[in-house]
Amino acid sequence: MNLVPPTAADAPDTLGMFEAAAGLPEQVAMSVGAAHGLDGLPDKAYVENVVVLGMGGSGIVGDVMVAVAGPFLPVPVSVVKSYDLPDFVGAGSLVFAVSFSGDTEETVEAAGEAADAGASLVAVTTGGELASLADEWGAPVVPVPHDIPQPRAGLGAMAMPPLIVLEDIGLFPGASQWVALAVDQLRRRRDQLLRAGSVADEVARRIGRTIPMFHAAQDLGAAAASRWKSQVNENAKSPAFMAVYPELCHNEIAGWGQNGDVTRQVMTLVNLRHDAEHPQVARRFELVADVMLEVVSDIVEVRAEGEGDLAQLLDLVMVGDFVSLHMAAREGVDPGPVPVLDQLKQRLRQG
Repeated sequence: MNLVPPTAADAPDTLGMFEAAAGLPEQVAMSVGAAHGLDGLPDKAYVENVVVLGMGGSGIVGDVMVAVAGPFLPVPVSVVKSYDLPDFVGAGSLVFAVSFSGDTEETVEAAGEAADAGASLVAVTTGGELASLADEWGAPVVPVPHDIPQPRAGLGAMAMPPLIVLEDIGLFPGASQWVALAVDQLRRRRDQLLRAGSVADEVARRIGRTIPMFHAAQDLGAAAASRWKSQVNENAKSPAFMAVYPELCHNEIAGWGQNGDVTRQVMTLVNLRHDAEHPQVARRFELVADVMLEVVSDIVEVRAEGEGDLAQLLDLVMVGDFVSLHMAAREGVDPGPVPVLDQLKQRLRQG
């Protein structure tokens, strides 16, 4: 099977990001085995809350958990994308520290605080300082494959293990079945995305050189929109924005009244839709579209497919990943390297 879409044939892709995106179904499937049967997990009865630590391509792991498992967990789940932990973290906390490199300074520092507070930790990483500390703490480590070219290309390998760990503890029964359904949908979607004229190619064409803004609903949509935004930022090296229903109906749409002559030339609205939308939110998409037609270049809709929230979320993720890669290819941009991020991290280390 040809893993490189036709529009990318002559575009630079030094790290193999197109191939990595196409490998998401296999990555998700393989991650299940890596997470089952870990030693040192807490008993279900002692878990009072779940916390996920992570930044950037690793940080979306927490968003996935909130969207997919959060509604069914008997305990609250929080996502920390910073150096500092909430004060409630303690002996009753199950903390997932997720860092692709293992050296993400915010995650390592917050994980240290969690260990000091007596929390139960699970590290998800390729190695680095986080893996070394986890070994000192006696915390289980889920290994992430080293052949993934960038953290953002490792979503499947990092986001699925926490769900499987929750299943093993007894907090999220049925996780493996939902993962299997997601893999089936990802394979179907990949077959579509690798054809010429795919939905991703078409969405990228309609966005063109405008700035995309992603609207979505509820936790599932918020996670998908966040992923689309960050992938456009990192892969296409382009600005992008996002907002979530129903909140955007209470503020954002009031901001489109003054500069329509400008925004019509530079903004494209992309609506990310899924089956779990509240009926009133579904109506809001239609009503807001009537308002936005006059102030944006185009309105595009992408609808999730698949059985279950996890399948629909990962389906949107995969389409968005390919949209960002097609955007990069159309402009001759290499989607892999992110030198500005590397430079910032280097400057931070220098003090």
